[in-house]
Amino acid sequence: MGLMDNEKVLCEVTENHLNTGLRGIPVGTCRTSFVTPTEGVHYCGYPIKELVDFSPEDIIYLLFNKELPTTAQSSTFKADLAARGNVPSGLENVLQTLPKDGHPMDWLSVGIQTLGMLDTTGNWREDALNLIARMPRLMGLIFRYREGRSTDIAADDTSKSLVQRFVDTVGVDEHLRAKMERVVSTYLVLHMDHGGGNLSTFTGKSIASGKATVYSAIAGAMNALSGPLHGRANQSCLEFVLKIGTSDEAEVEKFVRNELQEGRPVFGFGHAVLSVEDPRATAQFAIGEEICPDDENFKIIRTLRKVAPMVLSENKKIRNPNANVDIASGALLYHVGLTDPTYYTTFFGWARVAGIGAQIVDERTVLRSGKGVPIYRPKYYAEGQELRHIE
Repeated sequence: MGLMDNEKVLCEVTENHLNTGLRGIPVGTCRTSFVTPTEGVHYCGYPIKELVDFSPEDIIYLLFNKELPTTAQSSTFKADLAARGNVPSGLENVLQTLPKDGHPMDWLSVGIQTLGMLDTTGNWREDALNLIARMPRLMGLIFRYREGRSTDIAADDTSKSLVQRFVDTVGVDEHLRAKMERVVSTYLVLHMDHGGGNLSTFTGKSIASGKATVYSAIAGAMNALSGPLHGRANQSCLEFVLKIGTSDEAEVEKFVRNELQEGRPVFGFGHAVLSVEDPRATAQFAIGEEICPDDENFKIIRTLRKVAPMVLSENKKIRNPNANVDIASGALLYHVGLTDPTYYTTFFGWARVAGIGAQIVDERTVLRSGKGVPIYRPKYYAEGQELRHIE
């Protein structure tokens, strides 16, 4: 296919691009977020550092409507989510059959798929918003059933905020409630979206391009997110912190150097785009200094934040040795009573349901003048195959 006179060449593709995971190959456009080397992720144009103190509901509104809500719009939108929040009966029957040693991300994927089987409208936006509104209850129920705490679960008061509904369902000591709500709320805001080409988002949009339901698409996206090279890195980061076990600067430096010498990763540092510390990490460190400055795990990551970039920068091949979003999230979740790191990626998934959902709605109903993006079909060349026949 030849170029039109007014078409801009975006990149040149050579054989060296094959089998490299589509890195650097333009695929489409994204209306919800973009990432820059110095300010990190932006939601609909706003740098993330300016959005930290907004409610998750207001950021969801932004991703779907491309503008921050007025006070009246915020109130109306929260009421709309509340009206969608009731989880269909039958979900708990499925959850109680799942193996308790299954990873929470597998539970999350099954839970989302189950919600879709129980109630799908077939409307992209309606289904995306319905799922978002039901995620707090699903998340809490995953904790309760997987941990064998399936009795005396609080009723789901959908008039409360998304985070309050999760905290009610999961069940926490009252002295931890305010801190948990603060940490989880900020976590959701910081993780909701990150451009269009990350693995889970791209997977979800690819599935939806075949006209599968929103629920099937996002369940698939959660499976993509569950891998250790993607979303499960936040679980690995907290496990890394617990393994260090001390905030002594000399001991931490010794540990980091040993990990590198043994060819193991130093979790919580580096970023594919950023050239500075991830503003999402900066925001979480600020919360930690406010609510748990003397927490031992927080003291460890505070030391890591100082030591690891110094050690990593000795390797000139490492472009960005600074802290990323994963470094602090686990320590904060642990401090507020969420002490099993295997659940941490489910919070990432919960947050990303909003961003992926908004991007699916855009690709199905807005882009290409409303026609939507066609089914994804990248080209592959045959390798190691010659034409042959049965003799």
